[in-house]
Amino acid sequence: MSTFTHVPVLRQRCLDLLSPAISADGAVLVDATLGLGGHTESALLEFPNLRVVGIDRDPEALAHSQERLARFAPRVDFALAVYDEIAEVLANLSISHVQGILFDLGVSSMQIDKDERGFTYSRNAPLDMRMNGTSGQTAADVVNTYDYANLARILREYGEERFASRVANAIIREREVEPFTTSDRLVTVVRDAIPAATRRTGGNPAKRTFQALRIEVNEELSVLERAIPTALDCLDMDGRIVVLSYHSLEDRIVKNSFRLGTESKTPVDMPFVPESDKPWLKLLTRGSESASDVEVSENSRATSVRLRAAQRVGVAA
Repeated sequence: MSTFTHVPVLRQRCLDLLSPAISADGAVLVDATLGLGGHTESALLEFPNLRVVGIDRDPEALAHSQERLARFAPRVDFALAVYDEIAEVLANLSISHVQGILFDLGVSSMQIDKDERGFTYSRNAPLDMRMNGTSGQTAADVVNTYDYANLARILREYGEERFASRVANAIIREREVEPFTTSDRLVTVVRDAIPAATRRTGGNPAKRTFQALRIEVNEELSVLERAIPTALDCLDMDGRIVVLSYHSLEDRIVKNSFRLGTESKTPVDMPFVPESDKPWLKLLTRGSESASDVEVSENSRATSVRLRAAQRVGVAA
């Protein structure tokens, strides 16, 4: 049995938001970021007639969740795919629309805990950071081959690193001495590039660089920009979507995607709103919701979570 554990973030809040849509017989929930299956396990236990389609791009995570959820067969379908491929996954299962969709974005507990995956800056590890672990460029490829302009850009845009220029220059200077292969050396270079006064607060100064590299390696933001509209298209009438984000860049994409479905296209001073201009999404949360202090104290992964949810109430124009 797997030795990895997964405490689902905002578990009960997710279930409560999804419940009106997924409690009926024959309901289907897509767990678009299955990970180790914690949210899905909770949903299957709470809703005995629910069917779940679990999607994950990480073969290792998928294998662990298949083991964890084996007792629920045949109520679970598993798919090795990226979450912007929801429509294709459902088509392969002959499912046209679903009643619930859940996204729990970011890095899974297993990816962080396995040093060889290279996601953590707190322990020395190879600079990998690929969520699928089998193909595509690694974080080492990025830091060793990107030119200054592109390296500074991803640090600034994806890591929100205000010293992006200094860090990029330091990386390029040090890689000429020796290519980067492990996290320890990169952490040291990044730390030394950031002014000492800034390093005294805000945790490990390398965390923003590591976030930027992870997003670049896995194309997380571009995938998410495609995934949310695709997921909304797959929602049945009155279906519900819940998204857990862990940094402002993800949350902004989710917020903007939901906004497009909740705004009327008719000017406010018009006496009549055509059916095609009416909002087709209804927000279920006021802004984004965070975890309680109690949950954060019990599960550190909940510290930065932002939850947004919406319900499909019409047809997109």
